[in-house]
Amino acid sequence: MTVLVTGSTGHLGEAAVRFLRAKGRAAIGVDLKPSPFTDHVGSICDRDFVERCMQHARVVVHAATLHKPHLATHSWKDFIETNVMGTLVLLDAAVAAGIDCFIYVSTTSTFGVAAGSKPATWVTETLVPQPRNIYGLTKLTAENLCELAHRKHRLPALVLRTSRFFPEEDDNPVIRSRYQTANVQANELLYRRVDIEDVVTAILRAIEKAPRIGYGRYIISATTPFTQADLEMLGKDAPRVVYRLFPECLPLYAARNWKLFPEIDRVYVNELAATALEWNPKYNFVHVLECLRCDRDFRSALARDVGSKRYHDSSFADGPYPVE
Repeated sequence: MTVLVTGSTGHLGEAAVRFLRAKGRAAIGVDLKPSPFTDHVGSICDRDFVERCMQHARVVVHAATLHKPHLATHSWKDFIETNVMGTLVLLDAAVAAGIDCFIYVSTTSTFGVAAGSKPATWVTETLVPQPRNIYGLTKLTAENLCELAHRKHRLPALVLRTSRFFPEEDDNPVIRSRYQTANVQANELLYRRVDIEDVVTAILRAIEKAPRIGYGRYIISATTPFTQADLEMLGKDAPRVVYRLFPECLPLYAARNWKLFPEIDRVYVNELAATALEWNPKYNFVHVLECLRCDRDFRSALARDVGSKRYHDSSFADGPYPVE
């Protein structure tokens, strides 16, 4: 079963191709930019190109996208052309080719202003998205196209809303000035981050389950240790909750001059994905603390191999990415 992976020069696309090939599975990488993991260089908006690439594939994993960092460098029109029209071209070609299933990599950014409040927001798939910017809006629109393709053409299509997995430093200059990058990402595994290996294993489970499920949307994030009973205190004094759950965190963090965030405004919940996809993510805050005790990097080997793409180094000097 050959898997066509779009965005194979990017973080997640490369990770998917690496992982599939390591497992002995055939994977075809497609991207606008060449790389060791890209077999065909071209645009997903080019129908002829897409149809040629799809001739020998049975599954599509669509990870190509304009991301949040591109808000600093691209227009709304660019986002619509790539994230919406590119997805439509791929869906049309997938239906015409009789593809077995279509896995769309989306983002928790679709929730936008619906997530983030005091008390903290308990974010599940039932929360109604309210996109904050053109990035979130176009990703949500593409999700809806996938649902329509399933309803109209019976194309099995699953949407994976991934939380943060980029290795780059935070886009907020205040956060960057106060916390080490590893400290930020360790904190985020409590509530809004996922390791890239866990994303790829979720993709593989989605491929297996899509023909039976038909259509579904799932939050792909590290398993949180929090419960809904913690939400009020997370919005006031997050360290108090974390130290109650993990007393050993205090000395382990202090030894590295790390700090917990004083407040947490949302918690992404992966329960539906874990159940429906029979997915068991490995990288969470318990894993972080185990690695700190042994002085090991808490990132997966796959995350380290993919590394940083540094898409927009200059944008970090100019402050956080703009939101519309």
